[in-house]
Amino acid sequence: MPAVAIILEEVSRATGMRFATVARVSDTRWTACAVYDTIDFGLRAGQDLALETTICNEIRKHGQTVVFNHASTHPLFACHPTPALYGFESYISVPIYLADGRFFGTLCAVDPQPRELDPATIQVLEDYARAIGVELDQASRHAVHGPAR
Repeated sequence: MPAVAIILEEVSRATGMRFATVARVSDTRWTACAVYDTIDFGLRAGQDLALETTICNEIRKHGQTVVFNHASTHPLFACHPTPALYGFESYISVPIYLADGRFFGTLCAVDPQPRELDPATIQVLEDYARAIGVELDQASRHAVHGPAR
């Protein structure tokens, strides 16, 4: 979906984080659906990460945005294994829901450098996650019913 590629580039610009992805997160898999990567993070669309190594798996369970600006100095994430495993300091992940309320996955951005995210930027990413949910619904309806006439 072309809109998702544009959103990921805008997420990177807005956050200063050089890796952004939309991930499908189920109770068994984490799969990158679309990727914007200017740091050669090494993850491509269609690739999986081990679900239990992702913060997105936690988001799937609690349904809340997770954000931290500097993992190694954060009271919770300094001891969390995921930032160290994947080598990032800054992180934001926003849940994506479909129109019927089902959890689809997450809109995520990471960077090996600390980044300061203010509440307005977090709100923009939450708006993008809602827009992606709408795009996914439209694509699904198009696939089932064919193009609108």
